[in-house]
Amino acid sequence: MANVILFLNSFFSYLLVFVIIVALVIVACILGVKWRKSSDAKNGGAGRPVMPDNVDLKE
Repeated sequence: MANVILFLNSFFSYLLVFVIIVALVIVACILGVKWRKSSDAKNGGAGRPVMPDNVDLKE
C-alpha cells in the first residue's frame, strides 16, 4: 500500500508541473496575440508591413 501512495504522490506531482507548464504556454500565446494585434494597429493594420506606394531608384 505504501508503494501505491508513493506512486500516486509522484504521479500527481508531475501532473501538477505539467498543468502549470501548459497554463504558462496558454498565457504566453494569449499575450503574444494581444501584443501582435497592438503592434499591427500601430503600423497601420492588415498584419503586414507598410510598404511605400512607389520607389525611386537612382542609377
